[in-house]
Amino acid sequence: MRRALLRTALASLAVLTAAVSAEASGGRQVHPADRAENRIIAMNGNLPACDDSAVLGEITSWFNSREAKFWGPLQAVAYDRIQSIGFRPLGDDFIPRRFCTGRIALNDGTLHRIDYSVREDLGLFSWTWNVNWCVSGLDRHRSYAPDCQMARPGPEK
Repeated sequence: MRRALLRTALASLAVLTAAVSAEASGGRQVHPADRAENRIIAMNGNLPACDDSAVLGEITSWFNSREAKFWGPLQAVAYDRIQSIGFRPLGDDFIPRRFCTGRIALNDGTLHRIDYSVREDLGLFSWTWNVNWCVSGLDRHRSYAPDCQMARPGPEK
């Protein structure tokens, strides 16, 4: 009687653990061998914070360069309200990403929402992280349409 009860309890615990794991990885079960940390070239999720000066400097550099080359005189001058909105929300078997949002102040005095992700091993020759970003109202080619939503981790609620 006790063994049957113990087996039932262990089976229930295994099902519960699998359900929690599946929910954490976007509704899919991820086998431990498929996690990004267990690949031949492991990805460990060590990414800089959203407000790290290197991350914001990278965005500033690319934004200012793009604007000067193609669109006109806009330049990024400051950031505020920076916050993380997701870390590895796509699941443990995807490339680790940290999703962030905040406000960017431009030299014309306007404030815009900025959505960006810091992505592991997607920099030059896969040696380092890089940043993928979108400034609301300035996504002129609608690469992240509508209104930078595709630069965020999931559908806005």
